[in-house]
Amino acid sequence: MQIRPHRIINRRRTRKIKVGKIFIGGDSPISVQSMTNTITSDEASTINQVNQLKEVGADLVRISCPDQDSTKALKNIIKKTDIPIIADIHFHYKRAIEAAKSGADCLRINPGNIGSNDRVKEVIKAAKDYNCAIRIGVNAGSLEKKILEKYKEPCPEALVESAIHNIKLLEDNDFFNFKISVKSSDVFLAVKAYQLLSKSHDYPLHLGITEAGGLLTGSIKSSIGIGSLLMKGIGDTIRVSLSADPIEEIKAGYEILGSLGLRSRGVQIISCPSCARQAFPVIETVKILESKLSHIKKPITLSIIGCVVNGPGEASQTDVGLTGGGEGNNLLYLSGLPHKKVASNSLIDKVVELVEARAKKLKN
Repeated sequence: MQIRPHRIINRRRTRKIKVGKIFIGGDSPISVQSMTNTITSDEASTINQVNQLKEVGADLVRISCPDQDSTKALKNIIKKTDIPIIADIHFHYKRAIEAAKSGADCLRINPGNIGSNDRVKEVIKAAKDYNCAIRIGVNAGSLEKKILEKYKEPCPEALVESAIHNIKLLEDNDFFNFKISVKSSDVFLAVKAYQLLSKSHDYPLHLGITEAGGLLTGSIKSSIGIGSLLMKGIGDTIRVSLSADPIEEIKAGYEILGSLGLRSRGVQIISCPSCARQAFPVIETVKILESKLSHIKKPITLSIIGCVVNGPGEASQTDVGLTGGGEGNNLLYLSGLPHKKVASNSLIDKVVELVEARAKKLKN
């Protein structure tokens, strides 16, 4: 189905950088990323999780490198995976240099934790020597001491000042292949910081609400923060930070992008909350369909509405639709048009059949 005009978002045009084999910024698709939560030195577990994340749609994967064992393992992990890898560095600038040597496609550094400018310069040199991108990862929880003393507490202006200081440091060392984040667990603080930074610089922005919480609460906070920025055209790559399986971060990321018409992957189900009018068990039907259709990667819209009040209207706007009408009178729609009636005991199989046929057609 076509994107309706009122849903078109004019993205802010940023510089385009390269991270491994993908581009970020400019006219590139907004990328979705997550982070492994395995012990990095456990190569088998980390490789397995990276591959799982790629399978559900991750464009990049970040891996923590807190010690030398991790940066040593990184070399083999990169060899056995096929997705850009970002090495996450905290405190130890030497880990960043080791990660670059091991083949990382990007180094995520938190300048407030790395230390002196000389150490940051050494990281920049390693990034140049080994063709790494860099993410300047400013975080409200770990701002530089001088900036905290100036502002007394984390605030949007403090995050942006930290980012600008480190942007200049990279620029002064003739390094421009970088992106920036100014994260906070406070939605208002993060959103304001990103808005301020987007007005003064055109480098790609990595969006996220850090330490957002568990699956439900974290997804809600992230949707509000990331979504409000994306609606203003701000953002080039996103991570939904959840205290949950990293796979859920990728799923949530695509749900945010899909709901804004920015990028779609898999089956997007539009469904009613159900009520006494429902002609079939909507909630259970949706749950089963989510499972049975999870293997589909092509973007397809599917409406599942329990009665005729809103069903036909929703079905007219989706690739495949189902409207409840009572036993034997539930109506399937295809490309917005009535297709055939279906009995309640066979509607799941019929919906799956139509969606899979649509996916096959798109593939061809």
